[in-house]
Amino acid sequence: MRRTFYLLATLFIALQATAQPLPRVTPEQVGMDTQRLKYADQAIQKAVDNKEIPGAVLAVVKDGKMAYLKAYGNKQVYPKVIAMDTNTVFDMASVSKSMSTAICAMMLIERGQLRLQDKVSLYVPGFKPWQDSDGKKTDIRVADLMTHTSGLPPYAPVDSLKKKYGAPNPDGVIEYISNCKRDFAPRTDFQYSCLNYITLQRIIETISGQTLQQFAKENLFDVLGMKHTDYCPTGETLARCAPTEKQADGSVLKGMVHDPLARIMNGGISGNAGVFSSADDVAILAAALLNDGEYNGHRILSPAAVKTMRTVPRYVAGLGRTPGWDVFSPYASNNGDLFGPNTYGHTGYTGTSLILDPDSHTAVILLTNRVHPSDKGEVVRLRSVVANAVAGAILK
Repeated sequence: MRRTFYLLATLFIALQATAQPLPRVTPEQVGMDTQRLKYADQAIQKAVDNKEIPGAVLAVVKDGKMAYLKAYGNKQVYPKVIAMDTNTVFDMASVSKSMSTAICAMMLIERGQLRLQDKVSLYVPGFKPWQDSDGKKTDIRVADLMTHTSGLPPYAPVDSLKKKYGAPNPDGVIEYISNCKRDFAPRTDFQYSCLNYITLQRIIETISGQTLQQFAKENLFDVLGMKHTDYCPTGETLARCAPTEKQADGSVLKGMVHDPLARIMNGGISGNAGVFSSADDVAILAAALLNDGEYNGHRILSPAAVKTMRTVPRYVAGLGRTPGWDVFSPYASNNGDLFGPNTYGHTGYTGTSLILDPDSHTAVILLTNRVHPSDKGEVVRLRSVVANAVAGAILK
């Protein structure tokens, strides 16, 4: 009986440790200036006042600690107004590509089950290569998916796929991607494509024998104690969700991914979108990545894997994308102007953004639901000016 008690007590302590959020400190305790951070407050509040966004949550991670966490405006304005709070869970949209799909793929790489140079057709039978006008074929590889240099089209016709295959139908989506027109030869250009990461999802699921949701939860979210992060949220996490777009029937999407391919064709679990998360949870992930893959004694990736994820490969050196993240492509304006040259990040259509500067050990997490209620919000400039205000507040 006593042994059972101690085992249960040890398990409880371990679970508590895993679920521990970042230590909270004042900005000054990590070399930042609170007064300068107020410029970020002013920029976000101005966006709220101008109805560019209903509200937002800003989190700043510095040296593995939460240096700033604040909510602004409202998380819902239709059908009734509900104030934003720092515990709000957001539809992370395309940030899902980085914070889930890419990390899961990198886990398989460092376990010896996958290579960046593997042909996609090794895991997706019938996946067609690029073929030029002379009939010469070039295989598309895992690295090409992860860096958006595969030549796959940006998106897929959801209505046509639904009509042809029914919905949800992930197999139908993969069949479409396997055979659709390739726009250019791999590694010759950059084209941001959700189809890249849906294909990467299929590779992860084929190798692991689990759904992307299961693999990410077991190997990433639960390991770090990201207790309000998941695909298809339920329970308390669902209750905390910020709504997104108003639908034709007057309802609003809440806890259902906004992206149509992910929601309609992939049933909410999709390589391109679908993760829901809170500022506290994203901050834990950021702290782990800034600490070479480990947080609170729990490791998700090796230092080598983290370095690979934030490094633009030599074979696409001029295109600005790493295996999973953005460094200097045209989509990287959220990095701002003042963070270092090794800064990397990702954005999401719903209004989410995560950037990480490994040189200053800083992460900026700006979460909004700018698509609520009518998909007319605007955050591109806001992300950049907030990043600048945060960078300008770092004094040592």
